[in-house]
Amino acid sequence: MGQPGIAAMSIWDLKLANPATQATELAHAAMAGVTAQPCLQALCEASNLVISAVTASNTQAVVQESAQFIHPGAIFLDLNSASPGTKQPCAWLKRPGAHYVEAGVMTSVPPYGIRVPMLLEVIVCVAGWAQ
Repeated sequence: MGQPGIAAMSIWDLKLANPATQATELAHAAMAGVTAQPCLQALCEASNLVISAVTASNTQAVVQESAQFIHPGAIFLDLNSASPGTKQPCAWLKRPGAHYVEAGVMTSVPPYGIRVPMLLEVIVCVAGWAQ
């Protein structure tokens, strides 16, 4: 990647599992210099930081699947506009030693772009219980 402290960068997306979009997504990954992982499990196992930027309606499913594979010490950043009622159960699905960071997008991204306001909450999971 050419960035200090970054050994490698990987991605995974449902579009990689779809034959109609796979080639385009693999080309985007190659152009960006990132490794396209074959599945979410491979991404979690290869990563110290997992950034999940999915729609609010998919956040629980992605957190539940990721929780099976994320390793102790890894950080899971849950970045979306899901309601607190949707995200609250997600915090309890973490593996011991993993860190769950809730990033609540507070408004529409346009016109703010990268400066969109977010509310962050960090939850550390110790022996299966969030603290």
